[in-house]
Amino acid sequence: MSNFWARTITGLSMVFLILASLYFNRFFFASIFLAVVILGLLEFYSITVTKECKPQKITGTLIGTGLYFCTTGFFLFHGPAILFITISIAFILPVLFIPVIIELFRKEEKPLINSAVTIFGLIYIAIPVSLLTIMNESDRSTIFHHFPAYLTSYFLITWIYDTGAYLVGKNFGKHKFFERISPKKTWEGTIGGTLVAIAASIGLYFISEGTQLIQLLILTGLIILFGTFGDLTESLFKRSLNLKDSGTILPGHGGILDRFDTIFVSAPFVFLYFIFQINL
Repeated sequence: MSNFWARTITGLSMVFLILASLYFNRFFFASIFLAVVILGLLEFYSITVTKECKPQKITGTLIGTGLYFCTTGFFLFHGPAILFITISIAFILPVLFIPVIIELFRKEEKPLINSAVTIFGLIYIAIPVSLLTIMNESDRSTIFHHFPAYLTSYFLITWIYDTGAYLVGKNFGKHKFFERISPKKTWEGTIGGTLVAIAASIGLYFISEGTQLIQLLILTGLIILFGTFGDLTESLFKRSLNLKDSGTILPGHGGILDRFDTIFVSAPFVFLYFIFQINL
């Protein structure tokens, strides 16, 4: 099977699973992204192992899973927001220091690098993915009246932007966008993806009830800006580690980090805008 068809089949399968979970079962949605957290952390800690860096793979993955369970379980059972803030302060922030304490007993040569990479994995993967579940639950019960329109729009526009940029860049790309970090990324692809994403947001406006065009356009802008940064960031990591892909678990795409890089970086900014919209 060619890489294009493998990429297409894998991508469409993921789109179907995530969209189906958004509409039919919030526990299924939470389970899908629990897998993303676990596999993503294991992948991240595996690729960052070098002679000078020995991240705490098992510890980091367990902490990240705990963070996800904490936030996801809380919102799945509709806890009050003030209690969530308390839990964040009392649990999420302190556990980030556990890898530092564990380094006291590991007897590794680079404890600062080891603990820093372990903690960064949690910030880069576990926390952004947890925010998706918070948006999913809040989306159903606030501004869109039990219909996950905001998060659905976020995923659709992200995928459409990525796909548009990939196809336009592959067929028409000539001018390098950020050659030092991502030699294959072009201005033509980025502009093409942007135009397709804007068109998609306008289309979603006409078929989604309760949304405003300005909301979708701002959401699209956040996705384009920070999604692109996410893509470039992951390319920077792989380049520094001399890797082509972060893994092989997703045919045609590579690893979990390859497929969700735009979401890892854009999710926190989209979440902030979501909270802003709720409090208008």
